[in-house]
Amino acid sequence: MIIVVTGAAGPAGRAAVRRLTASGHTVIGVDKTGADGTLAVDLLDHEAVRKLAADLQAEHGRVDGLFHLVGGWRGSKTFAEAELEDWALLHDLLVRTLQHVTLAFEPLLKASGRGRFAIVSAKAAERPTQGNAAYGAAKAAAEAWTLAFADALEGTPATANILVVKALVHEGMRAASPEKTFPGFTDVDDLAAAIEGLWDTDANGTRMDLTQ
Repeated sequence: MIIVVTGAAGPAGRAAVRRLTASGHTVIGVDKTGADGTLAVDLLDHEAVRKLAADLQAEHGRVDGLFHLVGGWRGSKTFAEAELEDWALLHDLLVRTLQHVTLAFEPLLKASGRGRFAIVSAKAAERPTQGNAAYGAAKAAAEAWTLAFADALEGTPATANILVVKALVHEGMRAASPEKTFPGFTDVDDLAAAIEGLWDTDANGTRMDLTQ
């Protein structure tokens, strides 16, 4: 299959690229940094994202999977200490980039006989704490946009879903803090397995809890 992973230079993105490539798929990793052999595309630049989609359409004619793994976190100790600059940053990272990729890639996913789209959300979207106001609000907005995208895909072979975690953990975090157990965290390799497993279900517009 032809699969696009955005945020591909981050820990979750690298895990997804690694697993999907090992399964024999053609994986196009996209990251603003261009690190790890990814395509350097600024996902906040709508025209650049549209050009990426057009280039992939010209080369492949379709996209079978698009996984938006652009992440980020900002928070505070109390609600009163929340910085609106954090909201602006998280809105760009978690919402605006999502809007650009879904708008640009909707036709390519519909052109696939088994298109799959997913974002990673967090429990904070359901029950934000006072220090997570900006983060929880941004994640909730990203979920709402994804559910609207799922509605647009209804009646086609393509689906859009939300993978929910408490937080993600990877080997670098464990090595840096060997005394920690990271309870309830989802390993990025398990996230990658869940992404690949989306082709085993026709579920559309669902929140899939990976914390259990």
